[in-house]
Amino acid sequence: MALTDIPLLAGAARALEIAGVLVIVAGVLTAIAIFARDLVRPGERRRAYDRLRANLGRGILLGLELLVGADIIFTITAPLTFESVGLLAAIVVIRTFVSVSLEMEIDGRWPWNRAEHKGEAAQR
Repeated sequence: MALTDIPLLAGAARALEIAGVLVIVAGVLTAIAIFARDLVRPGERRRAYDRLRANLGRGILLGLELLVGADIIFTITAPLTFESVGLLAAIVVIRTFVSVSLEMEIDGRWPWNRAEHKGEAAQR
């Protein structure tokens, strides 16, 4: 039995794709709501923009992870060709680059330096 014969996988991929888009939209709306709340609070105005960017990035990152999962499922359930595998590889590379860039923007350090940063904070 081939993976293309399992309709549940195609449905799961479609569901992940929809969930990814919904997570991004919800993340944007939540980030804007938090930003608006911070603008109203007098002591939070200075950090409001930085917090908006971080919250937007987090929503986009989570949505991208779901979309990559959907792309992987779509690719393995479709007839495998060099073109489909190459397209998946390109999509994963681009989305990985965007994810790493967003994480760098949010945290101010490379994802692989996270453990070092936690160790420095614990020593202080």
